[in-house]
Amino acid sequence: MTQSPAVRTTGLSGPVRLGERAARTLVAELARRNDAKAALLVGATPESAVLAAAVEALLPGDRLTVVPAEGSSAAGLREHVSAQGRWVADRVRVVDTLAEADAAELVIAAEPHTGTADEARVAVDGLSKYLSEGAVLSVAAPVFRTEGAAAELDRQSVLHGVRTDLVLRNTPPVRVHHLRFTPTSAAVAARLSPAYRPSSVPLTRGMHLDSNGVAAAGISLGLAALAKVTRPKSKLWLVPALAAAPVAAFFRDPERDVPEDPSAVVAAADGQVLSVQRLHDERFGAGEWLRIAVFLSVLDVHVNRSPVAGKVVDYFVADGGFVNAMKPDAEHNVAAYTVLDTEHGTVVVAQRTGLIARRIVQRAPIGALLARGERFGLIRFGSRTDVYLPVDAAEPLVGPGDKVVGGSTVIARWV
Repeated sequence: MTQSPAVRTTGLSGPVRLGERAARTLVAELARRNDAKAALLVGATPESAVLAAAVEALLPGDRLTVVPAEGSSAAGLREHVSAQGRWVADRVRVVDTLAEADAAELVIAAEPHTGTADEARVAVDGLSKYLSEGAVLSVAAPVFRTEGAAAELDRQSVLHGVRTDLVLRNTPPVRVHHLRFTPTSAAVAARLSPAYRPSSVPLTRGMHLDSNGVAAAGISLGLAALAKVTRPKSKLWLVPALAAAPVAAFFRDPERDVPEDPSAVVAAADGQVLSVQRLHDERFGAGEWLRIAVFLSVLDVHVNRSPVAGKVVDYFVADGGFVNAMKPDAEHNVAAYTVLDTEHGTVVVAQRTGLIARRIVQRAPIGALLARGERFGLIRFGSRTDVYLPVDAAEPLVGPGDKVVGGSTVIARWV
């Protein structure tokens, strides 16, 4: 069968294969869209984990167009799709070449880029022609290659990336880039579910562990092993060994039931409400703001979630100190500000350091769409999270001393 030039020149062939976790990450933008949509999957085979993940993510009103990988038969793909049953066959169309496909709101490259930088550039340019306005292109490349296609996709991500996910549980590990080349409205975020993120490692059905916790626990166990080898008669190795579990527990990331009420503003973090006040802050625009500040003790979950559905339009870090987050002077601590454009106006989330917290993680670049309750970062070891809302558009529902649960507790309501 003759493939279209666009398929032959994508640079998608190679020894790297995507497993279930990487496949789920690639189709994350498809899975989180709750409205009817058209998606395009390029480079699929009947055995592809990405094809299986895409089919699983389909909703009743969705349409998925599939282009076979080079060397794969379109007839074989059609037979595979038909074998999935009438429900799947009605929603999945297999075409012989990419030229037969229509523009889509989501375009997914089913195999990772492993070629040269020029091949990756041609691939991205070729696939971007099939993106509708505001659409997302999802592509993957091996992590440990510092040149060629991987480097080109890193460059594309800096220019056009709305999210980049690192998938270590793949052979070899890959980085998945979600690229958007044309603007999209903040209103689209209201139709999204929280995105699947491989940085949240599942332990049980209801409990996850942030990847930072995996790394921290690994370091503790590594130090224990080193101490055991270098000083075999000493019990010193027990200190880092016993610390591994509580250190990992600090990074726990439980699943949360996010309220479906579109007027709800949810807590950005677990903790205790320190204050609810009206104030002015010219950094975010003229007018008055309603600020709800929440203190996170070292025992609280430290994963931060978006309080509203919106589009990230700005992000900046303000320098400062490391005062106890419960004290008024914590106002001047180091803080990271994520500014969201929403249907109700500008919303700001401030991740503030504390006496112990010295590291802020923010994973939502400018241009990213966040669903209400979606994970977007964390603060390490005790801190404070503030939510700024337009004072005329929101009514607070919590007060000082109240305990809140990130992603679940309704702290305010749009009016």
